Amino acid sequence: MRVLVVEDEVRLAQNIAAALREGPNYAVDVCHDGEEALLLCDVTSYDLAILDLMLPKVRGDQLLRRLRRNNQVMPVLVLTAVSGAESTIELLNLGADDYMTKPFDLGELIARARALIRRGKGVKNTTLKVGPVVVSIAEQRVMVAGKDIDLSPTEYRILEYLMHHPRAVVSKETLLEHLYDFTWEHHSNVIEAHISNLRRKLRNASELAVVETLRGRGYRLAVMDEAVR
Repeated sequence: MRVLVVEDEVRLAQNIAAALREGPNYAVDVCHDGEEALLLCDVTSYDLAILDLMLPKVRGDQLLRRLRRNNQVMPVLVLTAVSGAESTIELLNLGADDYMTKPFDLGELIARARALIRRGKGVKNTTLKVGPVVVSIAEQRVMVAGKDIDLSPTEYRILEYLMHHPRAVVSKETLLEHLYDFTWEHHSNVIEAHISNLRRKLRNASELAVVETLRGRGYRLAVMDEAVR
């Protein structure tokens, strides 16, 4: 999952980004003004945006309004120093999906971020299931045919993304975009290496779960017919 944090308090932005990277292992891009946020949203697909209201250049409420006007549908969590029913109603009317009043607990922010991403993808609970593969998002636990399997953080993120798009073909570029932020130096073969390890671990647990490679198109989490009857 890839998240954009828009916060002009540099230390706070760094703390939020670190919590999202170290906890749920999200890829996180950070910017400190609304103008840069608009540019990033034009070229990158995000699973969640976390934005402060009091931003330089383009205020948070203006940014939110322009994102919705441009048909940007990713969930938005607003950070605000203002509380009260009137301000809450205004934020929701602008298109915010949730808000938190400063100061806030980073653990609660992570929980809300996870919930918004699940809702944005149409996932109603914290467990994903495709054939014999079961992923507990809250615990980041993977079971295949009833057996726990140990994945690296990147292998887990690839599997979770494929689980959110069952049986769909996902390109290598899409995986790179959603798994890594702009601070990471891309290497052309990194996805292939992680896919290979993930495929091996799934097959060792069950022959029914297969990560297919479609040459020139991408990857797909496929399940033998017996697993979905």
